[in-house]
Amino acid sequence: MIDFEALAKEYGTPLYVYDFDYMSAQYTELKEAFRGRKSIIAYAVKANANLSVVRHFAKLGSGADCVSIGEVRRAFLAGIPAYKIIFSGVGKSDDEIREALERDILYINVESEAELQRVEVIAQELCKAARISIRVNPNIDPQTHPYIATGLHDNKFGVDLSSAKRMYIQAKNSKYLDPVGIHFHIGSQLTQLQPIREAAEIVADLVRSLQAIDIELKFFDVGGGLGIQYDNEETIKPYDYAQAILGTLRGLDLTILCEPGRFLTANAGYFVTKVLYEKQNGEKKFVIVDGAMNDLLRPSLYNAYHKIEAITENKGPLQKVDIVGPVCESGDFFAKDYLLPELHRNDLLVIHSAGAYGFGMGSNYNTRGRSAEVAVENGEARVIRKRECFEDLICLEQEFLVD
Repeated sequence: MIDFEALAKEYGTPLYVYDFDYMSAQYTELKEAFRGRKSIIAYAVKANANLSVVRHFAKLGSGADCVSIGEVRRAFLAGIPAYKIIFSGVGKSDDEIREALERDILYINVESEAELQRVEVIAQELCKAARISIRVNPNIDPQTHPYIATGLHDNKFGVDLSSAKRMYIQAKNSKYLDPVGIHFHIGSQLTQLQPIREAAEIVADLVRSLQAIDIELKFFDVGGGLGIQYDNEETIKPYDYAQAILGTLRGLDLTILCEPGRFLTANAGYFVTKVLYEKQNGEKKFVIVDGAMNDLLRPSLYNAYHKIEAITENKGPLQKVDIVGPVCESGDFFAKDYLLPELHRNDLLVIHSAGAYGFGMGSNYNTRGRSAEVAVENGEARVIRKRECFEDLICLEQEFLVD
């Protein structure tokens, strides 16, 4: 059990707390699920980019799925080897492509014909063959929140099957492109197995059609998106997930590459915030806390549910409250009409499932410093990112002040 009161007393609030032992267990379970095949688990750095988190997965043998050159640099700093780093994303700049090629990462996931052309040009300038994978959009409904669905043709990600085949032929015929993999990712927070199986079947069939024209790939990149339990969702067991994918690869000798993020970190993370006041507006009751939407954006952005636990001595009846922060926006809330006991100043609220897309989506809106981050491992706590102070926020501006 994590002693949130002790951590809040020592490190202050608002505060992110991460259970590294839980992260290890999740990683091991997923890696074991693919045990019958060659596989690379490439942690999706965007889920939680803290260097200590990325290094923790590096020590477990993980690779890294990166969507900016900044994330690629983080992966290297954290100790992930180049041959386990992939670079994805729909909008890579020339400088980013050049650096990725110079660093000799495993491959670049290409998301459009225009991008493929830029990779080829830059590879020619560097006099090297660029290892690439092409992201295929299988047009499968992932049955998830529309903001995190990525596998339909009206999403910005990937290319359709015919375009992909054309791009592979171009790459095969180019001196400066080396097609080594194929990639698909239909969305995040997936809780239904059938869309994953259908997408894998479609992409595996494309691999077979490429083999027929002498294009031999090495990596079958299934993306990430394996859902977790925020509330009472029925989630997919890693073993069943792996079997659904492996069952589509009949006759194909490919290394599986999987890009989990949320699955590894979400339920390892907690956001701890302190009660400032309770406030009654007519029939509506508010609990005002020191954390805000700039610290944890998901409820405001997605209307996402997070379990909230009150740490209080009050054992009275539950009441419906809106839990809100100090930011000057009506969208600054963590929950509405949530049942909690009566709370007093300095009581703590622990917001669960905050280890993915929490701190990383934060901001300094309203000139608020971002929270500290603390890791708990083997019963010991340590700071892995200090709390931002006012001087941190103005350090890139102050020298440009004009009298």
